[in-house]
Parts: sequence; structure tokens; C-alpha cells
Amino acid sequence: MTRATTVRAVLAAAVLLVSVLITLTMSPRLGLDLQGGTRMVLQAKDSDTAKADRDSTDRTLEVLRQRIDSLGVAEPTLTRSGEDRIIVELPDVQDPRKAAEVIGRTAQLSFHAVQGQGTPTEEKPGASGTPSGEKSGDGPTLPDEQGRSLDLGPARLSGAGVKDATAAFDAQQGAGWTVSLDFHKDAGRDWTRLTGEAACHPVQDDRRRVAIVLDEQIISSPQVSPSVACNAGLPSGSTQITGSFSADEARELALLIKGGALPLPVEIVEQRTVGPTLGAAAIDASARAALIGAAATALFITIVYRLFGALAAVALGAYGLISYAALVALGVTLTLPGLAGFVLAIGMAVDANVLVFERAREEHTQHPGRSLRSSLTAGFRGAWSAVADSNVTTLIAAGLLFFLGSGPVKGFGVTLAIGVLASMFSALVIARALTEMAAGSRFVGDYRGVNGISGPGRVRTWLNRRDPQLMRSPRRWLLISSALVAVAVLGIFVRGVNLGVEFTGGRLVEYSTSRPVDVEQARTALAGAGFGDAEVTTAGAGDISVRTGKLDNDGEHALRAALAEEGGKTTKVRDELIGPSLGDELRRNALIALGIAVLVQLAYLAARFRWTFAVGSVAALVHDVIILVGAFAWLGRTVDGIFLAALLTVIGYSVNDSVVVFDRVRELWAKARRAPVAEVANRAVLQTVPRTLNTGMGALFILTALAVLGGDSLADFALALLIGICVGTYSSVMTAVPAALVLERSSKAPPPARKRAPGRRSGTRTARRDPLDNGARV
Repeated sequence: MTRATTVRAVLAAAVLLVSVLITLTMSPRLGLDLQGGTRMVLQAKDSDTAKADRDSTDRTLEVLRQRIDSLGVAEPTLTRSGEDRIIVELPDVQDPRKAAEVIGRTAQLSFHAVQGQGTPTEEKPGASGTPSGEKSGDGPTLPDEQGRSLDLGPARLSGAGVKDATAAFDAQQGAGWTVSLDFHKDAGRDWTRLTGEAACHPVQDDRRRVAIVLDEQIISSPQVSPSVACNAGLPSGSTQITGSFSADEARELALLIKGGALPLPVEIVEQRTVGPTLGAAAIDASARAALIGAAATALFITIVYRLFGALAAVALGAYGLISYAALVALGVTLTLPGLAGFVLAIGMAVDANVLVFERAREEHTQHPGRSLRSSLTAGFRGAWSAVADSNVTTLIAAGLLFFLGSGPVKGFGVTLAIGVLASMFSALVIARALTEMAAGSRFVGDYRGVNGISGPGRVRTWLNRRDPQLMRSPRRWLLISSALVAVAVLGIFVRGVNLGVEFTGGRLVEYSTSRPVDVEQARTALAGAGFGDAEVTTAGAGDISVRTGKLDNDGEHALRAALAEEGGKTTKVRDELIGPSLGDELRRNALIALGIAVLVQLAYLAARFRWTFAVGSVAALVHDVIILVGAFAWLGRTVDGIFLAALLTVIGYSVNDSVVVFDRVRELWAKARRAPVAEVANRAVLQTVPRTLNTGMGALFILTALAVLGGDSLADFALALLIGICVGTYSSVMTAVPAALVLERSSKAPPPARKRAPGRRSGTRTARRDPLDNGARV
């Protein structure tokens, strides 16, 4: 065993040991879509006194944190997103009405001196909290808790001066539930001065009262006790708000006062609620898909590459352990799309091993006298360029998902990026160490049929015998690709793209009922309750899906009650609310993500290869995007954020395949600069077809398992990737290469220069091998 192999083995053992320790000692952080709960995105807005910037949003976040902590939610998460948004995650909260009411209220609390009784009015404050009374003097005229109109003076004290507020039941005084107030030092002096001035008026005089106003409504107007002398006032800490509160009302009032006033008003622009049963089912389904898909993939590569394939399967298991440990150690939140990305990356992890083994097969076939270890080393060396370039393109797609995606899509991007890095380590370190140790074995050397790389393989043998001239008429393939794109575009215009609520705004709620309810029954029930515009469809397992435009939490509660009349006990399984402004923004970001993906891939490939190769790859990329969107249009499937994650993954996969082909074109063309480029490209395609087919099969096993076993929540995601990978496998050969050949005919650029072989001396004559003829000598 060489020193390099020993180093790789020690490094692999150390990383695996650390991964095992992390897996055994740390638990994963599950997203709300896996453990159940509510996620809200709040957008801060400018007010008369403050602008929605980073600092004011941070202050708003801290006030919200105090309120939510008082709600008793286990392990809530609050983070700022951008300049003016706050993401709130509340595990196990299935009814967001209470939380939204508490955290979303501005709670403008103020304390006023009462100047006297105003003009009587029987009007009540509207739903918006706007006072119904008329302005009089310097302060407002508002109805008190008994409905009498009070003429108030200007605010003397704000809620920001309140240090603490607690709800308690006063059994001794018979006041029922009360709220006790404690003020900060300066505010306490203001409170003493305010109550001291009120105490100068006679008992039963309205001017002896202090009005406590919350959101422009008098919630209590207690009189200062007769025992308080004029100008003496009440000290901080001895004030109780009374007003015939119930226990819940007192606790909520104390919570709002203690939390203080929000520096900025906030609006809920996104709200998602997932039932715990859906999350548990998604975890179980993904786990089954991962186990079955990974087992099928491992069996496939073992059959194709025998002993070395079995060792690659061991490395594949190590990859799963390392990537999972990395996710746990970095504190990455595992979401449903992220879990699907983790499963998908298992299939993609096979690609590096397939590239190496196919290259080693070529080396061993072309040089029969070369040792098994030398062929394997040459395979790793020859595949390195394609492995690096293909993984970089996937990382670009993952980066775009993270920076331009939203919510769970970000988790998918992080998971995919970690999976790519872990797959490179497992293939280039773990698998290489295992296969190099096996290649040095006398048994493997004596019985080369067991290693899997001593023969060319059935696909390569068939191609060498038939030698099809696929690139003889590149325009023919471009015509076929154009026809496929035309069919997809026709579907987009004829059927239309069914944009999800994430891109259009509105609300989508799924319910599970105890009694079966068909769509027509549900529509009739909802129409009778005033929801005639709601779109009602069936979801998985007989659930009912309701999609509406603008619908608040009280409206959702009424909608659920109407559905319960037909279906009995009705449980909310999923709830998504997207504001129209956020929907426009997400749709815009999706288009920006696609545009940036095209430009970044074009720039990278142009720098790494030739501009003709780059344009050919991007042409195949656009071809795949249009066909995938068109396929979903024809099928009537929803295009949402999860579809965007699948689409950007397909982009990475498509460019990945194109990179492998063009890397071989560049290599062969540099060795035969005078050969016709069409002939070079044809040979490169034939040499990379085995790798393309084997890699695609490995991914298809995983995706088929996801589509069949992953449940309804993953069905569209898996379907998009299945279509995308099939189309991408075709386009990387039959669209990208023909497009590059057509462009090369009009290009004046010289063929790529041949790299000098390591250790070769100038002037030394050696026998040269024709790179376009497998194994032929000249």
C-alpha cells in the first residue's frame, strides 16, 4: 500500500469516526414541515415616527420575542430576513389565530388624564381600532369600558415605560382578575405625578380617573383611591388595572403591556401551518425511499462494476453518514425539500465513482499490459477535471437556491451543497482508498474478472462494434429538440402554467375529515358559508384542498367550521398564506434565479472550455427548462417553490452531463488537432455514453423510490426531477453537442492546445496513439 493510499485511509477513518460520534450524540434540527407547527413571515412597515430599517426591525424582533416567550411555545425561532422582515417559527402551534393576534398587534399603550365627560355616544370602535368618538381639545374623546364618552388629555406616559405586567386573581378585594403594573424609574415618577394630579379632584369626579388606552381603546379608567392625597400620587409597583377581566383577557393584556409597543407596525405576508401527522408521514416516506433507492443503486453499481462497485457502495453508505453528520453539526434545519435533496444527492454521489471506473476501464482496455492499480490511478487522474467541473456547476445551482429561494427551498440548497461536497470526499478519498487497497491484492490481480474494470463493459463493447455516427448530421438532432420545445411551449400557452399560491398570493389549506367528503359536497358547503369563490380539489389520501384569495385567520376558522358540517371532525393538515406583495416578489425572484443560473453557467463554461461549448450547454439547459415547465403545464401540475428547487437542480444536472461530454471532446481534440471536430465529438459521445447511462440509472432508482414511496408531498418534486433527468440526459448529447458543432463551423478559433504530459522531455520521440481509435497503434 502506497503512502498516498495510507494517508487517504487514515483521513477517511478519522472523518467517519467523527461522523459516528456526531450522529450518536447530536439530534437533527427538524423544520416545521417535518415536526408540525406554524411559520410566519412578518413585514415591518414605516410608521409616523420610525422607518422600517435594519435597526428598527431588530427592535421589533426583540419585542416579538418577549411576547412569544410569554405564550409558552416550546423552542420558538425568530430571525430577521433582509431589512424589514421577521421570520417566526412556532413548533406545535396548529391554530395560528391566537399567536397572530398577539404578535401582530401594535399595542400602542398610553396613560391619559381625564378632563371630563365628553359628548355621549353609543358608537363602538371599529374593527380597525379607530376611535369612534370625536376629538376634543388636545386629546381624544373615547368611550370607556362602560360605554361612556370621556374627554382625555394628551398622553402622559407610554407603554414603553412599563417594566413588568402580571395577571393575578384578587380574591381578597373581590376585584377578580387584575393586571399589576411596575414602571421603570423615570416612568414611575411620571406615573406618580399623573395620579397625584388626578387625586386633587373630588371622589366620583371623572377627572379623578386615569384612562389606560390600548390601541386607541380605553381598556380601564380606574379612579385614584380616596386614600391618595393631592399631588402625592401612587408609587410604581402598586398599580392594578381592573375591568372585569376573564383569566384569558387578563393574561393577554399583561402579555401585551409587558411586551411593550412595537416600534413598527407589522403585517403577516406569509403563514404556513403543517400538521404533525403530515410531517411524521413525510419523514417515514422519505426514509423508506432513501433505504430502498440507495439499496437499488448500490445493487446496480455492484452488478455493473462488481468488486469495485461493491466498494463504491460502501463509500456511498459512508457518504450518507458524513453528509448527515455535517447537517447535524452545522445546525442546518432539515426541511421536507431538504430531506428530498439529501435523498437525491445519494443518487448523484454515484456519478463521481462512475466517471472514475469508466475512465479506468478505458485505460485498461487501451493498455492491456498495465497493472490494475495503474489503470485505476489513471482513471482517477483522467476523471478529475470532469468531476470538478460537474460538481462546481451543481454547487452554483445550490447557491442560487440558497440566496434566491425562500423558506424550505433554502434548506434544499444547503442540503444539496453539503451533499455535493460529501460525495466528492467519499468518491475521491474513501472509495479511492478502498479500491486502491483492493487493486493491490493478489487475488484481485489474479482474477481480474471480479474487479469490474478489466473489461470494456457491454455498452462500450456494443458501441465499439457498431460505431454509430451520431454527429454526422447535427442539424437533424437540433430539429428534433426544437420540435420538443415547440410542444412544450404549446402546452404553456394552451393549458397555462398552474402557479402555486406561493407565486400568486392567497391561501391554500388542506383538511382531513372524519367522514368522506367529495369535492362537490365541499364546494356546496363552502358556497353556503360565503366562500363561493374558493377552489376545492382533492389532496392525497382523500383530504380536501381549498384555495382562496384573501382569507384571514378568522375566515379560515369559519371555512373549517363549514366543512365540518359535512365531514365531521375536520383537522387542518396544511395551511399556506402568501401575501400578494410577497407572491409577486417570489415570482420575480424565481425568474431572476433562472436568468442568473443561465448567465453564471454560461460564464463558467466559457472560461473553462470554449464559447461554442458554453453556448451549446446553455442551449441544452434552456431546452430542459422549457420542456419541464411545458410538461407540468400539460399535466396540470402545480408550479411552486418546490418545483423551482427541482428545476434548478435539473439545470445543475443538465450542465453536469454536458460538462462531462465536452471535457472529453476537449481532451480528444487537443490530441488530434487536425481531425474533423464532428468526428472528435462523435467519438467523445460514444466514450461517455456508458457513464451517462450508468449515472442516470443510479439517480432514477432514487427518484422512482421517491415518486412511488415519498407520498403526495414529494410526488411533484420527484416527478419534476424524473422528467428533468431524462430530458437532461438526452439534451446533453443530442442538443448541446450538435449546437456546439454548428457554431464551430462558423468559428475561427483554433482547436484547443494539447497539454504536455508530465515528465515528457522535449525532443524525445515516442510512439503515438490515435485518440480516435480505441487501442489502435500507429
